[in-house]
Amino acid sequence: MSDAPTVLVIGGGATGTGIARASLRGVDVTLVDRGVEIGTSGRSHGLLHSGARYAEADAPGAEECLRENRTLRDIAGACVRETGGLFVRLSDDDPDYFDAKIDACEEIGIETERLDGDAVRAVVPGLSEDVAEAFRVPDGVIYPSRLVAANAADAERHGATVHTDAPVESIERADGAVSTVRVGGDVGATLEPDHVVNATGAWADRIAELAGVEVGMAPSRGVMISVEYDGLDPVLNRCRDPDDGDIVVPHEGEAVLGTTSVPVDDPDEYETADWEVERSVAECAAMLPAVADAPTVRTWWGVRPLYAPDEAGSDRRGISRGFSVIDHADEGVANLHTVVGGKLTTYREMAEATSDRVCERLGVDADCETATERLPGADDPDRLDEFVERYGGSNPTDAGVVDAAVDD
Repeated sequence: MSDAPTVLVIGGGATGTGIARASLRGVDVTLVDRGVEIGTSGRSHGLLHSGARYAEADAPGAEECLRENRTLRDIAGACVRETGGLFVRLSDDDPDYFDAKIDACEEIGIETERLDGDAVRAVVPGLSEDVAEAFRVPDGVIYPSRLVAANAADAERHGATVHTDAPVESIERADGAVSTVRVGGDVGATLEPDHVVNATGAWADRIAELAGVEVGMAPSRGVMISVEYDGLDPVLNRCRDPDDGDIVVPHEGEAVLGTTSVPVDDPDEYETADWEVERSVAECAAMLPAVADAPTVRTWWGVRPLYAPDEAGSDRRGISRGFSVIDHADEGVANLHTVVGGKLTTYREMAEATSDRVCERLGVDADCETATERLPGADDPDRLDEFVERYGGSNPTDAGVVDAAVDD
């Protein structure tokens, strides 16, 4: 590892490792991460968004999801699974909202198919008799530990250096730029990068503070409960205004139930409340009754990396899931960018946008190829799971798939 990398990426989740693939453009990249279960990426429900969830409220965000949904199906192979999805309306849910959701999806270009209650129950055995109607969307499932590890492996294959036990301890500035970054853990060195990217998600404020700049995160926690459940093929979304317990994600012999949205001040230290679990299970059981009594496999909380300098919404559900790339030159730090917000589904587009900014600043004119360059191991689940072991192991979201594959 060079003590003077051209680009230092801080944060080893999906976006950070995606940015490290700037090495495909011939850029000297070092990535450091403190090694906490792949942070936000590995503590999600693992949904590959079609964009339908945001279609009527945030059309640009929905379009981002749709584009990247299609891209990941092309480049990520066994890092994703094509399950399809359903938006289901229960008898007491607003039919006008249902109609508006379909109209918004069709306006954006999200493929839909409307089904009456009997037809959708034929598609999903065990679906509640209270389901009045539904429509299909091209949702899917992401295995984030595979996705992150494959991005890291590809970055290293093209010359990057990746450290998964390397917490940033301090950042020094001189002459209007970051001059040094002290990194602990396995690295134990002071680095002198030409450019720094803060891709730490919900922890972005902490790195920004070390550099003497501001970001403005408004993180919120959400619970996920994985239960034993065989035979669920599509993702189930409750077709109503986003609320607690409105999604069920199939994970090969399990179903992940979620989620809640509760503001937190500290993404490392926060309450985990029983009511969140109870409410999420009860609400998901309104769609799929058998999950109410299904044995729990594991329960975990994740923290959303929401960006809101001017916070809005008491539970933060109203904050945009779009992403932003912040140039800190206006704050007197010419070689620092921060990328915040977004979704796991849109990580690659976030990484490309950030890499474009950095490469422009560095005078690198090579095109980004990450939308067409397949990830290594994409067609070989065993190789992907070897990457997972290399970069720190699986995480709560997909432990039932990746750990089972490793054990076999």
